[in-house]
Amino acid sequence: MADVSPDISLIRARLLVWYDAHARSLPWRAAVGAARTAPYRVWLSEVMLQQTTVPHATPYFHAFTTRWPTVSDLAAAEDAQVMGAWAGLGYYARARNLLACARAVAKDHGGVFPDTEAGLLALPGVGAYTAAAVAAIAFDRAANVVDGNVERVMARLFAVETPVPAARPELRRLAGLFVADERPGDWAQALMDLGATICRPKSPSCDVCPVSDQCRGLKTGEPTRFPVKTKKADRPHRRGVAYVVFDDHGRVAVETRPDKGLLGGMLGLPTSDWATEQPSCPQPVPADWRTAGAVEHVFTHFSLTLTVMTAQGATPHPTWRWMPVEAARAALPTVFAKALDRAGAPDLLG
Repeated sequence: MADVSPDISLIRARLLVWYDAHARSLPWRAAVGAARTAPYRVWLSEVMLQQTTVPHATPYFHAFTTRWPTVSDLAAAEDAQVMGAWAGLGYYARARNLLACARAVAKDHGGVFPDTEAGLLALPGVGAYTAAAVAAIAFDRAANVVDGNVERVMARLFAVETPVPAARPELRRLAGLFVADERPGDWAQALMDLGATICRPKSPSCDVCPVSDQCRGLKTGEPTRFPVKTKKADRPHRRGVAYVVFDDHGRVAVETRPDKGLLGGMLGLPTSDWATEQPSCPQPVPADWRTAGAVEHVFTHFSLTLTVMTAQGATPHPTWRWMPVEAARAALPTVFAKALDRAGAPDLLG
């Protein structure tokens, strides 16, 4: 089997032609050939899309840009408003970083994003990937934008045998070979689109790929073997108790979680610690507690079983406040919304 040496210039030319004809229509993306997307929209979308799919992020993007159309509007928002609007997107530290960055842009840069990769990287909460993406897509800077889609494309084009995550520096180096001053923003998005629509993790559409004849991974006959992955360690399991307390008006008790730690700064239900062993769970206040079953939830680094305890008419804890059930359900992170649903309607208790 003859080896294939990917032709950098040929791949760039073909992929840009393909992108001109097949670019995805996304709410945060300007049409091919149109004026560049506003940096605020690029930055916001990139933060939302970290560990989140396009279909899941899209309604959140619409909601945020309707409620806070500029970075200065977002910077002026209250923490609780932004954290509540973020509920359901996961990885809640991103929401805190989002506010910190917006406020730095508003305060230190007059509401205008820096237009260089270095300037963007100096903003709080902005990492190497986001800085490169905003620099390329919003400002057309020649930046090396490497997300999971790009890593997969590079691993297959060059048949990289080193398993990820150890392969990531090499995949980044290979992606950097394609960075040029010609249409850098379109190039970054073309690579992302190729990975998202054709060079998919499973069942890639190699027959319609514009650069398939340049792909070493395809030449092996097993393109889906790349990127090579190490076996994941088993995800640990934790247990805890969520307390769903209703008052006589049908409102539910909620509290703001500590700023640091998992779901930091988010609205939550009262809960015990989440431990690998069955935790000791003293009841937070005296009440006629009843068990409503349990819910399961999977976080990035562990899975969780929450036993749901319910009560009605209990004396509230000092850290609690009462909130209408529907409003709470919309504002709570998914794990707590599950627990609230498990508890049932307050008029069914007792």
